[in-house]
Amino acid sequence: MSDDAAKVVTLKPPRPCPICGQRSQQKFHPFCSKHCADVDLNRWLKGTYAIPAVEPPDEWDEASQSRPPDDDGER
Repeated sequence: MSDDAAKVVTLKPPRPCPICGQRSQQKFHPFCSKHCADVDLNRWLKGTYAIPAVEPPDEWDEASQSRPPDDDGER
């Protein structure tokens, strides 16, 4: 085995582009091209990738919520 072969670092296999499915390119990782990277950025900016959240009702008050008693062993 030569010294050059000993220095080779194996990388993870390339993953497909999340937009079009083609092989990703390191320059645009994780995308295959600038076009797909721009498509993804546009989706973020338009709010397509919003994370749904459940909002508590307006009359909900954390202080008025009953909590179970702490059982620390003291009575």
